[in-house]
Amino acid sequence: MSHATHTTPAPAGPRSLILPAPLWTESGEVLPEVRIGYETWGRLAPDRSNAVLVLHALTGDSHVAGPAGPGFPTPGWWDGLIGPGRALDTDRWFVVAPNALGGCRGSTGPASPGPGGRAWGSRFPRLSVRDQVAAEVAAADVWGIERWAAVVGGSMGGMRAVEWAVTHPERVGALFLIATTAAAGAEQIAWCSTQVHAIRGDPGWAGGDYHDRPASAGPWRGLGLARRIAHITYRSEPELATRFGRERQPGEGPNGRYAVESYLDHHAAKLTARFDAGSYVVLTEAMNSHDVGRGRGGVAAALARITAPTVVAAVDSDRLYPPSQQRTLADAIPNAGPLRVVRSAYGHDGFLLELDQVAPLVTELLERAGSADRVGSTEPPERAARPAPPRNPPPNRNTLLDPTVTGR
Repeated sequence: MSHATHTTPAPAGPRSLILPAPLWTESGEVLPEVRIGYETWGRLAPDRSNAVLVLHALTGDSHVAGPAGPGFPTPGWWDGLIGPGRALDTDRWFVVAPNALGGCRGSTGPASPGPGGRAWGSRFPRLSVRDQVAAEVAAADVWGIERWAAVVGGSMGGMRAVEWAVTHPERVGALFLIATTAAAGAEQIAWCSTQVHAIRGDPGWAGGDYHDRPASAGPWRGLGLARRIAHITYRSEPELATRFGRERQPGEGPNGRYAVESYLDHHAAKLTARFDAGSYVVLTEAMNSHDVGRGRGGVAAALARITAPTVVAAVDSDRLYPPSQQRTLADAIPNAGPLRVVRSAYGHDGFLLELDQVAPLVTELLERAGSADRVGSTEPPERAARPAPPRNPPPNRNTLLDPTVTGR
């Protein structure tokens, strides 16, 4: 297997905050200090009523929109959705995108310094989606955002979004879910656990404590294999057949790689150059444990708690999170309306690629929520009024609007 020359992924996210209190996880372990990396677009209204939370997928990050730059080797992953005149119109909405707890793109994860100063590594607690949402709730408290105008998420981001709406229905004004599920199914757990085994089976894994070794000694082959496996589930069989067929990679001769192998190698190399294997394991296991019905009387009872106007969308060719799982969401959420279907040849990745179909659904949601008249302040953001401060905020700092608050 080919693999890239590796360096330790650099912290990403132009802004970050440190939560004012330790975070106790569902596993009973504690994170004494939690940093959340994030990005924002638009202006926050004086009453903070126009804030929209956008939540990313497994190997995504806070860079939803904008060009490539320091810490972000590629443009935003939903770039066509955010900006003036777009579905999330930044002349109207204030968009916030945090990096998930356990990640490696600005938020605390296994590669972050732990107690004693060395990387958390194998000591990092086992996380659940509920833990990730608890960290995001604590961040929203620091920011003074008591209620999101909308929470938007796809794939793993959709898991966090639905958990937000079930756990804190009073804080979610509208909900957009796409290519996601109320609970991880057996096939998803099978695919994901196989990827985790690929990483842990790499000698470079070193039990999870590889971060203080030379960068080239990490479990990059295992992470690359995990990405190859995952990427097959992200696309559809017809697309792969049409795009690659049985063709060999040009220039490699009759015994060279098949073109589809080269494609998977390319995506493996891209991920291993920017992502931490420990974070991949932590986030994947959090997804495997996802079940909004756990301890709440089952999925239907949990989803019945959601009060927000909701749009649920499926990608018709998604074989990772098939439309039947989105239908479960749409049928059980009281204000969801009919399931919306995105037509795509791209499989699961259609939720990222078919923006001409996704954008109108987001616009529809915001209109249904009756929020289209919420306009951001024309005052400079740092002068926007805020309500009474939350418990234990950093003193005299508007952390949401000050990019220098934690020195990045």
